[in-house]
Amino acid sequence: MSKQRTVTFNHNPLLRHGLPTWRPRVVMLGLMACSLALIGRAMYLQGVNNEFLQAKGESRYARVLEVPATRGRVTDRHGDMLAVSTPVRSIWAIPTDVNLTPPDARKLAGLLEMDVQELNRRLAAGRDFVYLKRQLSPETAQQIADLKLAGIHQQQEYRRYYPGGEVMAHVLGFTGVDDKGQEGVELAFDGTLAGKPGARRVIRDRRGQIIEDVEAIRAPRDGQDLALSIDAKIQYLAYSALRQAMQTHKAKAGASVVLDARTGEVLALVNAPTYNPNNRSNLSGAQLRNRVLTDVYEPGSIMKPFIVGLALDRGKVQPGTIIDTSAGRMTIGRATISDSHRNGPLTVAQVIQKSSNIGTVKVAMHFSPDEMWRLYDDLGFGKPLNLGFPGEAGGRLRPAKTWKPIEQATMSYGHGVSVTLIQMAHAYLAFARDGELVPLSLTRLDAPPVGGKRIFSTATAREMRGMLELASGPGGTAPKAQVAGYRVAGKTGTAIKLEGAHYTNKYVSSYVGLAPVSDPRLIVAVMIDEPSAGQYYGGAVAAPVFAQITEGALRALGVAPDAPLVPLQLAQKQGVVVPARENM
Repeated sequence: MSKQRTVTFNHNPLLRHGLPTWRPRVVMLGLMACSLALIGRAMYLQGVNNEFLQAKGESRYARVLEVPATRGRVTDRHGDMLAVSTPVRSIWAIPTDVNLTPPDARKLAGLLEMDVQELNRRLAAGRDFVYLKRQLSPETAQQIADLKLAGIHQQQEYRRYYPGGEVMAHVLGFTGVDDKGQEGVELAFDGTLAGKPGARRVIRDRRGQIIEDVEAIRAPRDGQDLALSIDAKIQYLAYSALRQAMQTHKAKAGASVVLDARTGEVLALVNAPTYNPNNRSNLSGAQLRNRVLTDVYEPGSIMKPFIVGLALDRGKVQPGTIIDTSAGRMTIGRATISDSHRNGPLTVAQVIQKSSNIGTVKVAMHFSPDEMWRLYDDLGFGKPLNLGFPGEAGGRLRPAKTWKPIEQATMSYGHGVSVTLIQMAHAYLAFARDGELVPLSLTRLDAPPVGGKRIFSTATAREMRGMLELASGPGGTAPKAQVAGYRVAGKTGTAIKLEGAHYTNKYVSSYVGLAPVSDPRLIVAVMIDEPSAGQYYGGAVAAPVFAQITEGALRALGVAPDAPLVPLQLAQKQGVVVPARENM
């Protein structure tokens, strides 16, 4: 048996082939270079430029929070509060930090006015941030804070409060959950009222609690206060009178607007049906519609004074000019125009007093379609008044070149043209201001406007006021418009409603008037949509609303009476001597 040779590990032949001497040195130098680079980088970041590490740390714990700005207040012309922001709290959560026991979940859900299932569903939404409830009262928010629940946090917000409720709803509109304007003045003047939020940087722990207030980045800038032209007392008078008329005549809707004849300021603007902006649950489109500005309708006989005024201004007729309406009917092409009564020969003044369609058409035939169109355009029909109010309509006034003879005739007495109630009230400023038309304003003016548009001469405007006073007295279409102690002038309108392309058996009853006649201060326009209690003429339905609003408004403004304290028609029945009136 041969003897085996033992070879140890250190005598392994493979080890006789050594590595190159430069190789370990290179590796060693590489490792040392990396170490020096890391040490240098650490020294640079910690000693020379530590902003990077600071930013990384802040990204985990620092937060920039918005500091809400208070929305500006809205007041009436006398400074009475109409809209104000009140502090509220919003409850939010970091779902991953929330671990509610069943009793805590029930308590929290009860304070949030939601069921436990809804609360759990929101917390399980898989997001890092979730609102549980917006705009809670401070008292309820404090009760939630007292529960000391991990992951449940609060932040301050503001909620709009409207002391006037439904009376001011269509003027003010409302704001959304983020305190941004969504309707009415709140939307129209949102840029003025909203202000700009500020910002501050804070340090929070992993539970979201603020442990250090680092710095204020930007101070909040509160919104500006806004003084409207609205008079809260007159607004309430108009609202009460309109609501009463709606109930009396079982109407579908109604609207009224009151203007200051001296300045063009809107003193009241009301609609029915309305809503409470403080509680907007179950709102309908009918409640939200601001009919004064957005609903267009054919005005009917309220348009007649403008045509007569144009004829007086051009010297085509005089107040005493006789117009033959004896037949009570008039044919143009295949169409027939008629009056509600056979009036016989009428003076131009009586055409307005009796509201004769035929008489108005015969006056309108003195003009070309272009001349009538220019008058209507100068009065502001067919285009918005640019009040800045959301949804303001412009009405419909077709180009004159498309008018047929029968259309020119019907447009002279308010059919075939559509307007809004505020457009009509604005146009009547031309009669109240001695022929001059000024823009309207929803905000309080510090001085009367200067340089209005001239529509009629002063003499014509005063003659028209005299005719409109006849229309609102005994023998006219609106004796119920009279106000004890004041001379009033105005015109009724009773228009058949147009739905689609067809006229219906429904009516829009309206009245636009001014008072006092001797020195006009107010323009009041009233529209009642679809009265269904038996009466539908403007003189019976809308004129009494005008009288009720005008009487209260003139007394609230302290306007001196210019007539007997007994209405004219009653004074004549009782044999009271009525003072002579100056020529208008």
